[in-house]
Amino acid sequence: MEIKLKTITGNDKTAVVGKINVAVGDQIEAGKTILQLETKKGNSPVKSEVSGLVEQVLVSEGQTVEIGQILINVKSDSSQDAKPKPDYFAGMIKGKKEDVNTELLIIGGGPGGYVAAIYASKNGKKVVLVEKNAMGGTCLNHGCIPTKAIVKSAEVFSHIKNANDFGIEVKEARADMDKVIARKNAITGTLVSGIDYLMNKNEIRVIKGSASFLEDGKVLVKSGKDEYTIEAEDTIIATGSNVSTPKIPGMDNEFVMNSTQALDCKEDFGSITVIGGGVIGMEFAFIYSNFGMKVNVVEYFDRVLTMVDSDVSQEICGIAKTRGIGIYTGSKVTRIGKDENKKAVVFFEVDGEEKFIVSDKVLVATGREANVAGLELQNTQIAANENGRGIAVDASMRTSVKNIYAIGDVNSKMQLAHVASHEGIVAVDTILGKKADMDYSVVPNVIFTSPEIANVGITEDAAVKAGLNIKVSKFPFGANGKALTMGEPEGFVKLIKDMDSDKIIGGAIIGPEASALISSLTIMINSHISEEELIHTVFAHPTTGEAIHEAVLGLGIGALHYHE
Repeated sequence: MEIKLKTITGNDKTAVVGKINVAVGDQIEAGKTILQLETKKGNSPVKSEVSGLVEQVLVSEGQTVEIGQILINVKSDSSQDAKPKPDYFAGMIKGKKEDVNTELLIIGGGPGGYVAAIYASKNGKKVVLVEKNAMGGTCLNHGCIPTKAIVKSAEVFSHIKNANDFGIEVKEARADMDKVIARKNAITGTLVSGIDYLMNKNEIRVIKGSASFLEDGKVLVKSGKDEYTIEAEDTIIATGSNVSTPKIPGMDNEFVMNSTQALDCKEDFGSITVIGGGVIGMEFAFIYSNFGMKVNVVEYFDRVLTMVDSDVSQEICGIAKTRGIGIYTGSKVTRIGKDENKKAVVFFEVDGEEKFIVSDKVLVATGREANVAGLELQNTQIAANENGRGIAVDASMRTSVKNIYAIGDVNSKMQLAHVASHEGIVAVDTILGKKADMDYSVVPNVIFTSPEIANVGITEDAAVKAGLNIKVSKFPFGANGKALTMGEPEGFVKLIKDMDSDKIIGGAIIGPEASALISSLTIMINSHISEEELIHTVFAHPTTGEAIHEAVLGLGIGALHYHE
């Protein structure tokens, strides 16, 4: 049977053959990747549609191929002359065993692991990376990227529903969740292929399988029946985190989802209760609200988004309520039940009084925990951190074992993808003999609610608690021309200045384009740019960035385009 090239990523007509994964005489299964294609959009796998014996490989690495071209010929198992494979021998087939030696072993291919692998390779290290699932980790496959793809779809739908505010009449609009999820999957697929391409181009060996420590510096990887025993001079653990599941009675009901399941939910429902008012919970709350669903959020603490300043939390809470999102803070969920119509009933206590909310679905969004299961750390001298919820590391990402490092969510320092990536660079620099310490004091954080929230540096609440002599300046987007033209006047830019050091030490943004604007605040704070220098910096008009300039002016003589 001829296996032809049917499609190419990005609708290109031609592509270049990368690594060929099969050879004449190989027995392959349907779905197996037979070769990689290099396209303008990155690396793309081509998979076999049938099981059988490879009779001919008709292309070579580096060859340009086009749609319709025959790649390989396979003698299909379904053909009349194919010899049947007796299933009773399947258990007797032994996998291969291989001993692997490398300079650097990285366990986990998420934003921490794959960035560390590329950085190390570019610095001359021989790298082996082990990943049991798709490259990109939680961030790319079940977190940052897929969530933001759905955020965008929800925002577009919301803009269409409110098009009349911009003088545009739209009679009917409908969200097709099948297409929303398909778009999300296409985006993640493109990016995963891109990482595969980068691994190949940087000559990083990727072994698919589950890793466990046999001892310090020695790891066993199992991939089906195959086993790899890997010895490395240095090892970086980058296994990320898993969804944290609270022990709430009724969690096993069919209408209860976690964040991973929610990203693939194509059902059409009208209402949802979100348990947890943290980053994940509030992002999904606005996603569902923008899709037109009735949303309620139940949060244990006295306010949502406890990691941001109280005024930012109050602002997003107020905005949520104007969008019809119910917010219940100081509320402890006690159980999840089901009514006579098979709808979800979430019971919770507020000030000693029991209340309940009825909805079609329940999303449990109560955080994540370090993924150390299966690593068999008891076979090593690697120590856990103080709360036992991750691996203990120093500022250089080194564990209690000299040549073993832990980066990203698995060390529980700061669960952000960009932090994991930078920790990977710090760990590799340390391995290379450079002086490298991780500084968490000026790390930007973005929350993709509607509007977006971003902050960097010290918060006002933390500064007050520390007894710092500070001055705070806030400039509302309601006084910013660009925000008004966008129809997004809610929110503000806030700057925090240490009056004793005469430096800006923190900032927060809630409003349009906060995710982009926070980079400017990060550079300002990290580079210790003075207030005077910022005042004499020309900001383009009309832009949302002007709100930053006005907030800087507010630290001194006062904003020019706003007066309380």
